[in-house]
Amino acid sequence: MPERIRVTVWNEFRHEKSNEKVRKLYPKGIHHTLAAHLKKQAGFTVKTATLDEPEQGLPDKLINSTDVLLWWGHQAHGEVADSLVDKLQSRVLAGMGLIVLHSGHHSKVFRRLMGTTCNLRWREANEKERIWVVEPSHPIARGLGEYFEIPHAEMYGERFDIPTPDKVVFLSWFEGGEVFRSGCTWQRGHGRIFYFRPGHETYPIYHHPDVLQVLTNAVRWAAPERYFEHSCPNPAPLEAIRG
Repeated sequence: MPERIRVTVWNEFRHEKSNEKVRKLYPKGIHHTLAAHLKKQAGFTVKTATLDEPEQGLPDKLINSTDVLLWWGHQAHGEVADSLVDKLQSRVLAGMGLIVLHSGHHSKVFRRLMGTTCNLRWREANEKERIWVVEPSHPIARGLGEYFEIPHAEMYGERFDIPTPDKVVFLSWFEGGEVFRSGCTWQRGHGRIFYFRPGHETYPIYHHPDVLQVLTNAVRWAAPERYFEHSCPNPAPLEAIRG
């Protein structure tokens, strides 16, 4: 793991500009709220990026100096350039960690790395969510209790069309009756991926201390031990081959 984990928080940053309720919750953007928390954590160097910045916020220099990328998107998935998705996929396969948040389940980069539709059931009805910690020994669950609750949330329900996770760390129950695999991990190539469900923009979810604890833990878990070059070598034999 690098001496300091270089974190980039990417946000499409559209709802905060067009929705007064969202702007009151996140006056400088969801990315700023998350970055402000992560900057307080030991060993993190944190930057932000947004969709409407040059090169959609992620020029090659920033991609290649990011150890863990947090991704929040919702209404502008289709605007993300396929060429950027190619670069992010390549960086993940080489070792970069990727943390996909809430409606980022339909982002191009997540669907590319999953290879599925990533479709799900959803309902916005201001209902309670209880998030059960089903893998309490997992590093992402460090410091949490048996469960935690979000008093007002958008529901995501099964079936969630994702490949079988390596681990399901969190399982959500909603007041309306649905359940959802709300914290899942995978490895793709040398990179670790974590999907975390909470985070609807019209609720103060990214001010919730347990949610922030999860994201802090996830950054530490997803950080690469080292990077590996993409190659398909044709090596000479180490020893003489008697054919």
